[in-house]
Amino acid sequence: MPDNKRSGFSSAAGLIQYYDMEETRALKLSPYLVLGFGLIAGVLVEVLNWRLV
Repeated sequence: MPDNKRSGFSSAAGLIQYYDMEETRALKLSPYLVLGFGLIAGVLVEVLNWRLV
């Protein structure tokens, strides 16, 4: 098997290929930002649930 870094690991008869390259165009969010949004969303749901009951 030739040593080719661009070939990647193939699965499902070559229909899906997994590459060792990192996507550079993807949106990058801090884990703390995601936790903050989750916390704010949870508090908002609880406040709205308390106000509407």
